[in-house]
Amino acid sequence: MLRRLHSLPGLFAALLLLVIATSGAILSLNPALERAGAIVPPRGAVNVADVAQRALRAYPGVEQIERLPSGAVLVYFTQDDNSGADLINPMNGKRVSSYETSAVFSWLTDLHRAFLWDDRGRAIAGIGALLMAFMCLSGVFLLASRAGGWHKLFAPIRSTGAGATSPRLHAELARAAALGLLVSALTGVWLSAIRFELIPEAREMEAEFRQSAAGPPPADIGSLPALQAVDLMDLHQLIFPFRNDPSDVYSLRTHQGSGYVDQGSGEWLSYADYGSGATLQTFIKELHTGEAYWWLGLIMGLAALTVPVLAVTGGLIWWQRRQSMPKLKGNSPSHLADTIVLVGSETNATWGFAKSLLDGMSAAGKHVHVAPMNDLVDHYPNASRLLILTSTYGDGDAPASANQFLHKLEKLATSPAMSWAVLGFGDRQFGNFCAFADLVTEKLKQRDWPQILETNYIDRQSGPSFEQWGTVLGAAIDMPLSLHYKPLPRATKSLTLIARKTYGEQVNAHTCILRFKPAKPGRSLPAFAAGDLVGILPPNCDAPRFYSLASTSKDGVLEICVRRQEDGLCSGYLYNMKLGEHANIFIQRNARFKPSRGKSPIILIGAGTGIGPLIGFIRANKKHRSMHLYWGGRLAESDFLYEKELRSYLADKRLSRLHTAFSRCPEPAYVQNKLLEDAVQIRNMINQDAQLLVCGGRRMADDVASTMNTILAPLSLDVATLKKASRYLEDTY
Repeated sequence: MLRRLHSLPGLFAALLLLVIATSGAILSLNPALERAGAIVPPRGAVNVADVAQRALRAYPGVEQIERLPSGAVLVYFTQDDNSGADLINPMNGKRVSSYETSAVFSWLTDLHRAFLWDDRGRAIAGIGALLMAFMCLSGVFLLASRAGGWHKLFAPIRSTGAGATSPRLHAELARAAALGLLVSALTGVWLSAIRFELIPEAREMEAEFRQSAAGPPPADIGSLPALQAVDLMDLHQLIFPFRNDPSDVYSLRTHQGSGYVDQGSGEWLSYADYGSGATLQTFIKELHTGEAYWWLGLIMGLAALTVPVLAVTGGLIWWQRRQSMPKLKGNSPSHLADTIVLVGSETNATWGFAKSLLDGMSAAGKHVHVAPMNDLVDHYPNASRLLILTSTYGDGDAPASANQFLHKLEKLATSPAMSWAVLGFGDRQFGNFCAFADLVTEKLKQRDWPQILETNYIDRQSGPSFEQWGTVLGAAIDMPLSLHYKPLPRATKSLTLIARKTYGEQVNAHTCILRFKPAKPGRSLPAFAAGDLVGILPPNCDAPRFYSLASTSKDGVLEICVRRQEDGLCSGYLYNMKLGEHANIFIQRNARFKPSRGKSPIILIGAGTGIGPLIGFIRANKKHRSMHLYWGGRLAESDFLYEKELRSYLADKRLSRLHTAFSRCPEPAYVQNKLLEDAVQIRNMINQDAQLLVCGGRRMADDVASTMNTILAPLSLDVATLKKASRYLEDTY
């Protein structure tokens, strides 16, 4: 809910906020430019009486002296019946330059405050400032939620790679600019509220006007005690008395208060502090404009410059989320639903099961709300039942749409109890089959909510198993429930196989590297990066199979490594494809398996077709970042994938070192053996903040993790610690 509330103002007011922020950023330069041209003596170096005397010598027709918020001293004078204004050097009273307001900055000020449209524009600008304040506050709450709590708000943000550039850039910029934007927005709201009398304006306390009494004749201005007692740094304005009028007085305004000074005795005739309310109001105005704090104005201007980028990245995030969220017809609003179905999915496959559950329960007369697990809210007013359908990512982690769920669940301290059930989705060939579903079950049991039925599991997206679970669920809640699973349709593109190379026939590890291009000339590839996933639909099958991409869309081809599996429907289909044949594909982002940004070393570890995304990372390493590959195969003469290309990358420095291990050679070795041989070098790279990326079969990944724990032990580190810091990433199958 908070994410939606944060997104909607940005989407509807993007242009409005862009104008306000961009004009504000440019206006923030004005105080700094004025300050750069000002001569500002230090506090205590000169008083108002001295400056006035020097100005009077240089400008006999001086009428007023003003110290601008930038620190510059301005003299208004009349000479030969012509009025003028000059900036002067307060140390000698001499002219520095003439003074006139900038037409450009005046126009920008009107644009910023009122969109060049009188009070109606001012009202719109005030609403824009209010929206900005709300987005800053909601954004900070979202950042804290993403980080795992307020205490982690300023912890390093997890690098999610090329596939998630927009979210990471958005989060980094928002965190850096939030305070500056919030100060600008809140002060703008305050000033707008005063303008439209929504809050009372604090009036300055004014001294009672008094004329000079009959007394000594006008004295030399440099000798007047009241003016000598005011430091130039405290001056706001000094208005001279009319010439040849001994009864007139000096009008003096300082930053603290104002009053009138006798031109004969030089004493205060009357004086009044502005009052705390007026002082605070002036401070808020100067804070918003940056006039008195030019350095702060520049900081707030830099913060404002992030708004266009935040608008673009925020729009991209919204669009990507909207595109990835399946369209569920008949989905009830959360506040009307009696049943809440929350979905945890990495590749969106689980949403097809959620749609079938929605249809089945709706047909039975229930009002069902389906949403990602991350959208868990504090209270569902009419719901008495919570059903969770979740997959597991990697080695027991939360999938993308559920990575904030457990944190939010802990915050539901006073939420009314709901009966619940969990259904896990996974593949039993993995050691941590449905581990995240089990973790969710454990956390829900700790809440003492009634459990509808024991946690069940669906292996390899089995439709019949899901339909059987629906029958058991219906019996448990005393409702006839008939589920008919059908995968959600995916928009696919047709690609043509243009190149293939086969390996591994000698060692019964039939493997091929396939390259595809768009089937129709002139069409472009969908956007993707190395390490993303391509979903492929084999003929007469609705369930896609996913393969890691070895190329980027910028390479002009879509490339994958495929090993033919026994009875493998999709792998057999791909392995037997002939040049010119077509495949229907779609792209699935895999932001969790990407090299981090920066210059720290990268250690790539893989076996077999796990080299696919790793070769893609090496290809993209054109800045020659330190990158080391440990890879294992069966026999060098038979299945040394990408051998020629890897040699070329060693030559051009995209690959720093290559370590290979073959299990069917005369001296058999596995990739973990090569890691142990290089233990010292690996520990040195770990001390340089190296990141490890492991890709391949689950058994290989477990062996590598065990070996790495041995290597890391002297550093008092382990794989689990590196995983928490996003320095150890796995992509396994």
